[in-house]
Amino acid sequence: MKSSILKDHTLIIDELETSIKFHNLNFMLGFLPRGSYLVGGYIRDIILGRQPEKVDIDIVVPCNAIEIGRKIAENIGSKFIILDEQREVVRIILNHIYIDIANQVSSTIEGDLCSRDFSINSIAFLFDKKCLVDPLNGLKDLEISLLRTHSERNLLNDPLRILRGFRFVSELNFKIDPNLITFIKKNKQTLYLVAKERINYEIQKIVHGANSLDAVLLIKKLNIFGTDNLSKDSFFLDLEKINYAEFNQEEKERYLPLFLIAQILDEGSLEQFNFSKAEIAKIKLLRKWHFLLEEKNISQLTESDRFALHKELEMFFPSFIFYLPQNLRLDWLHRWRDNDDKLFHPSNLLNGDVIKKNLKIKDGPILGELLQYLSKELAYKRLNNFDEAIYKAKRWIEQNAPKCD
Repeated sequence: MKSSILKDHTLIIDELETSIKFHNLNFMLGFLPRGSYLVGGYIRDIILGRQPEKVDIDIVVPCNAIEIGRKIAENIGSKFIILDEQREVVRIILNHIYIDIANQVSSTIEGDLCSRDFSINSIAFLFDKKCLVDPLNGLKDLEISLLRTHSERNLLNDPLRILRGFRFVSELNFKIDPNLITFIKKNKQTLYLVAKERINYEIQKIVHGANSLDAVLLIKKLNIFGTDNLSKDSFFLDLEKINYAEFNQEEKERYLPLFLIAQILDEGSLEQFNFSKAEIAKIKLLRKWHFLLEEKNISQLTESDRFALHKELEMFFPSFIFYLPQNLRLDWLHRWRDNDDKLFHPSNLLNGDVIKKNLKIKDGPILGELLQYLSKELAYKRLNNFDEAIYKAKRWIEQNAPKCD
């Protein structure tokens, strides 16, 4: 695949025009003035043969981007948003297609392209002349999978571009140019000038990419988030020593992201970057059980401890698997994959309504404790059917709530 990336310009143009027709985007060409051009990720993805679910299109016009964007939106009945009124940047949303239109900033197309983040995003397609403009050899960098910037100032103008570089490592399996690595080391603190929501978005993209581990390893190596104490905190593992082949593809997609987020951000950073309460709660549980197992060998856990572990971690247990001793990981993962394993997937033969009806007790702490007890008995295979559950529930009430009617 890599050897075929550097295609003839004619072939690239043919593929671009075919894609534009496929997405029914010809409608907008009549509204664009001469000198308008397509740029950025859309061209890059066409060349790489990628087909993202969400189609992002960036168009640059000589002037009047707001007026042009509004006319297009009105004619097709799509959503129209002004992203930056002063700089005239607008967005048109049509189903899964996002079209951003902006004014040309420099006096020449080449000047505009040289101000973009990376060379691979600095390739333009001129609509009226049907030609490519590639002043920074972005096509060559696509061929060799190299992430390179024309000017450090381009990144400092929007420090989020520093983090976006790791996204390209994760999503495209690119290598970062050594000069760019040096720049990142020196300027990583500027990331904290960026809106926290934007940082959160990029981190999510990084940990969900096909090569997320490579990107996270590089983030940790360069200490991007300034957590110098990561190696001293036993919660943070040596990612290079982990066998990720234990996961199947679905498990990697669903559970590795949470594990990787927990490996690059401490709890304070999770809150600072506006991670959801649910994500933070899960990572706190990962930490809780990891540190408990650091203090107490798994074989020393009581039945109640083991039951609590699986009850609290059940819904995202594979995110915890790497904190277990190596000799237990595969066996525990196999057991978790078995939905009928009642220890790894706690459930109950009775629900609260059935217990209240049959045993004449009311809502309250006693009912909750009884349900927990019955679920634990089922998990350890000391319950087999409804009648046994009712019998054990009665016995438990006699011993623990003798005054209950």
